[in-house]
Amino acid sequence: MSCLLRTARLSAQLLFASAAAPCRRASRFNVPPSAEFVARPVGVCSMLRLPVQTSAEGLDAAFVGVPLDTGTSNRPGARFGPQQIRAESVMVRSCRRIRESYQKIVASGCVPLTLGGDHSITYPILQAVAEKHGPVGLVHVDAHTDTSDMALGEKIYHGTPFRRCVDEGLLDCSRVVQIGIRGSSYAPNPYKYCWDQGFRVVPAEECWMKSLVPLMGEVRQQMGDGPVYISFDIDGLDPAYAPGTGTPEIAGLTPMQALEIIRGCKGLNIVGCDLVEVAPIYDVSGNTALLGANLLFEMLCVLPGVKTM
Repeated sequence: MSCLLRTARLSAQLLFASAAAPCRRASRFNVPPSAEFVARPVGVCSMLRLPVQTSAEGLDAAFVGVPLDTGTSNRPGARFGPQQIRAESVMVRSCRRIRESYQKIVASGCVPLTLGGDHSITYPILQAVAEKHGPVGLVHVDAHTDTSDMALGEKIYHGTPFRRCVDEGLLDCSRVVQIGIRGSSYAPNPYKYCWDQGFRVVPAEECWMKSLVPLMGEVRQQMGDGPVYISFDIDGLDPAYAPGTGTPEIAGLTPMQALEIIRGCKGLNIVGCDLVEVAPIYDVSGNTALLGANLLFEMLCVLPGVKTM
């Protein structure tokens, strides 16, 4: 019989306790907080999200990290292994947790500016935003339309958020504009679904070598006075400027055009923003994250009621 079944004391514990976090299932063992209540990347980074212990007293087994690489003979770095192993031992797949968190944020009157994360997070965020404001207009900057129906059987992934939003009536489809679209697609006509919904699609080639100030004048007219959400996928920019992303596509927008797009949203009734798909591991210079931080600051500056010098 398994030691887990025989020994009520069996546990695996590491640094500070997460045991106080809600856990629906009762157990005599040390168990991680339930992902029904606590998103897995939240809190202290421990192995498998298990409670943390400073002593081995009373334990039958324990995960122990030894961050040391002074004995290496070639490339150092193994000292970072325990931390990364702990980080990768958790997995988040909870749209409900995101939606519930954002319901509280928007209910308070706060305008969320979200640092992603992949683009799938926009779907539960817009569920919460539309619950308060009704169907919203969308200014979407991206290399891809993100309107696929599914991939490998999955209905929710970073290529489907706006398809799911249309399915649930979260978008005012007559007030959706997608800018910078280009690159590969699963369909021979990647824009057909968008056009059928009434979206305006602005391919990247229509943006090459020109200012986007005139385009944004048209976008402001299209958006009118209704609520607007800005969703900015960093891969909308050319990878020469933003290589740190998972799905780079050549011949994209420039940082100057990105500023024109965001600054062109000033005066709109913006009810939320996000900047997604920054993957630092692919850009050791940090420039992609730096660009993302500046774009989020620009989003803050165009929110209703914000005064800039």
